[in-house]
Amino acid sequence: MGSMGETTYRNRGAYQIENDDVRVTVLREGGHIAEILHKGTGVNPLWSPPWPSIEPSTYDRAKHPEYGDDAESKLLSGIMGHNLCLDLFGAPSQEEAAAGMTVHGEASVASYKIQASGQELAQNCELEQAGLHFDRKIKLHGAMLEIVETVTNNSALDRPIAWTQHVTLGPPFIERGVTELRAPGTKSYSLDTGTEFFWPMAPSKGGGQQDLRVYTSAPVSGGFTTHLMDPHRDRAFFLAFSPKSKVLLGYVWKRSDFPWLGIWEENHSRKQPPWNGETVTRGLEFGASPIPESRRKMIDRNNLFGVPAYRWAPAKTPIEVRYYAFVAITESMPENPEQIGIPVSPR
Repeated sequence: MGSMGETTYRNRGAYQIENDDVRVTVLREGGHIAEILHKGTGVNPLWSPPWPSIEPSTYDRAKHPEYGDDAESKLLSGIMGHNLCLDLFGAPSQEEAAAGMTVHGEASVASYKIQASGQELAQNCELEQAGLHFDRKIKLHGAMLEIVETVTNNSALDRPIAWTQHVTLGPPFIERGVTELRAPGTKSYSLDTGTEFFWPMAPSKGGGQQDLRVYTSAPVSGGFTTHLMDPHRDRAFFLAFSPKSKVLLGYVWKRSDFPWLGIWEENHSRKQPPWNGETVTRGLEFGASPIPESRRKMIDRNNLFGVPAYRWAPAKTPIEVRYYAFVAITESMPENPEQIGIPVSPR
C-alpha cells in the first residue's frame, strides 16, 4: 500500500494534500506543484500542457521526438504548473547541454522523495550535478499554502545560482483578452524588443503598447518581459484573476529573496513539437534572476537596473526562503492582497 497522500495525476506519480478549501498536487518527478485546486469551483489555475505527460526518467531523445529535439525536450516531457528553476534560469550552455544539462536546471527533472500527510507535504532531492540539496515543505492554512524552501550548497566553494519559481497558468483560467494580473512592478525590460519601460505598459513588437495587466487578445503572440518589484516594499506579490470563474490566484514573497518577476507568454506562436501552435499560457516567474539565460550570460550580466542578476549559495551553508500561495473568490480584481484580507506579511 502506498504512502498516505500518494496518487496518480494525469498519468504521473504524485502526492496530494488537501482540506475543505484546496487540494494541492505535487509530482514525484520534477517536483512540480501541478495543482492548486479551488474546491468550491473546481478550478485549477495552473497549466497542464495539452500534450501527454511522461516521467522525465523515461524520456529518451531518440524514442520521443514528439517533445522536440533540444535541451528543453526532457523538461517539456514532464512539465506542469509551478516549476522550480534551480540552479539555472534559462538554457544551459552548449557544453552543459552536451553533458546532459536541461533548460532551467536539474531540479525540473529530478526525482524527489516526498512525504504527504493531512495538510502537510515535504519533498527533497539531491542535485548531484549542481552539488546542491533542495528541500521544500508545504503546509495548508485554509486556502493558503505556506511554502518553505531550503537550498544547501554541498561544495566547499561559494557559488552563484539562479533560483526562480516558474508559475505557469493555463486554460480555462487563462482566457485571451480576459484574465487579469496585478503586481508591484517598476522598471521593466522587454527581451523581445530590447527596450526598457515602466510597468505595466510594454512596447509591442509592431509598435504601440500592451497593457500587461490583461492577457493579450491577439490570436497569436509570445514574448518575455522582466519587472523589478517595487524596492520600497518588503513583500512582493502577483495576483491573477479569472472574471468568468471569479477565482483569484495569488503568490506573496519576500522581495529581497526574489526581486524579479518575469512574465512569459505563449499564445499559439511556437509551431515546433511539442507546442505545435496549440498552447495558451502565461508564466509568472518570480526569482533571483531577471532574464532566462545561460549561467555564463547571467554572471556576465551581473545586474539589471543596479539589482543583482543572481544570488550566492555559500559553501556548506543552507539558505531558506518562505513564500505563500492562495486561491480565493472575489467579484472583481483587487489591486493588492490586503484588499481581500490576505496579509502581505503572513509570518
